Amino acid sequence: MDEDFSRSGHLDGFARDNLPPRESWPALDLAATGLSYPERLNVVSELVDRHLAEGRGDRLAVIGPEENWSYAGLAETVNRIANVLTRDLGLVPGNRVLLRAANTPMMVAAYLAVLKAGGVAVATMPMLRAGELAYPIRKARIALALCDHRVVADLQATQALVPEFSTIVTWGDGALEGLMAQAGYENFTAADTAQDDVCLIAFTSGTTGEPKGTMHFQRDLLAICDTYGARVLKASPDDRFIGSPPLAFTFGLGGIVLFPLRIGAAIVLPEKTAPADLMLAIEEHRASVCFTAPTAYRAMLAQIEGRDLSSLRICVSAGESLPKATFEAWQAKTGLPLLDGIGATEMLHIFIGAPREKIRPGSTGLPVPGYEAKIVDEAGEELPDGTPGRLAVRGPTGCRYLADPRQARYVENGWNITGDTYLRDADGYFWYQARSDDMIVSAGYNIAGPEVEACLLIHEAVAECGVVGAPCPERGQIVKAYVLLRAGFTADAALAKALQEHVKATIAPYKYPRAIAFVTSLPKTPTGKLQRFALREMARAEAAAAP
Repeated sequence: MDEDFSRSGHLDGFARDNLPPRESWPALDLAATGLSYPERLNVVSELVDRHLAEGRGDRLAVIGPEENWSYAGLAETVNRIANVLTRDLGLVPGNRVLLRAANTPMMVAAYLAVLKAGGVAVATMPMLRAGELAYPIRKARIALALCDHRVVADLQATQALVPEFSTIVTWGDGALEGLMAQAGYENFTAADTAQDDVCLIAFTSGTTGEPKGTMHFQRDLLAICDTYGARVLKASPDDRFIGSPPLAFTFGLGGIVLFPLRIGAAIVLPEKTAPADLMLAIEEHRASVCFTAPTAYRAMLAQIEGRDLSSLRICVSAGESLPKATFEAWQAKTGLPLLDGIGATEMLHIFIGAPREKIRPGSTGLPVPGYEAKIVDEAGEELPDGTPGRLAVRGPTGCRYLADPRQARYVENGWNITGDTYLRDADGYFWYQARSDDMIVSAGYNIAGPEVEACLLIHEAVAECGVVGAPCPERGQIVKAYVLLRAGFTADAALAKALQEHVKATIAPYKYPRAIAFVTSLPKTPTGKLQRFALREMARAEAAAAP
């Protein structure tokens, strides 16, 4: 389908103008997927306002630690924030707005308000530090942010790094709430956006230390609901959705917000989402659909005795490879299979994953109806079944990087090349083999080894270092750093601890190296480049030899 941007509802054309060239987009035949959306589309009209128009305003929409909102209550909160954005803060359709908070009711409402006002949401994790926040703010040319007051300090520090980032409005301290309370702010007419207007820029973790901004259209947010949500998940309006992925991850956005709102179900947002807290919230609120990573399911298994998880009926696992042992242990304890799946920020959500009646333990599953997948070699030629190769996928969503030459590496001949090595069996099931790049996947978090290396290298004790993923039965992988010290420093436990604390204080704490090995040299090519594959082999051998 050819996009005609003359129909755009954006007054600020930045997002549209920074899409990659049309010929470098993945192939898309929306009609072939069985999906159809009107030319004029604002996704919030479908996710929220439609329920009021059809008489479901009294249905429970959001369950939070301190407040519960019906669909009517959610709609009014969204409208009030949208009015603040447009009337008080000067937002026009197409402006980007940074969002920073944990998974809270106000974060959901702020997200939806940006979309309803025709803005482009750029959500960020509250663990990111000022230096990490500066990159997406510069890249997406962001001037305005809405932020939970409890995590505003690092965002404020970013203003010294990016002077054009001029306005931060906080909630929880009364600032945003005071503006929202103004008379006449309870109603808001959704911006007249086109189905192919960009409404979301989601940043990847990045394999080189520079995240990529993935651009998604209004229709894309509905497409994942109407493919994976409707055809694989198959939840009902009576379900209550819960999960741990941050809303800055598209896995969390889809699973915890978009899928339930599309069908008029309820969202449960506990204050804490560590495995023990997640189980308590499932018990308390009788949650029935859970989205989290395999690591969390493993952790819950260790604490499940005495817990009542009988309300659960659908459990989705993604973010990292699901071990067959975890699948079997969870099913043995709960009677429920885990719905494995693979998605990508570039694809917005899960594109391979079997419905409950077609699960094969150990396999990621089948292409989600509406998507196609195949295994290709380095030349892009399809490989026979049973042969490992690069995973290629296409469907109603796909990669459109924000002004980034790496678009040409992700999209080849109209197919998205995900960076994963898979094989397909004779029955069409896809089996994960490994990541094809240097990304470390630890407890569901994507961590770029080069970024951790760059952080360690600014410490006075570090002369050189290499960072890779090391196998870990609990977390899938851990970040392991091989460090060559400068003269005058002692390789001991105290210095290892100091380096770990340095990383935690400089970049997001989850990225810190849980293992540090002090070495006298690092493997390099003849031209002096670090050989990370050699370090990965060392890490695997050391893990295998460990007692």
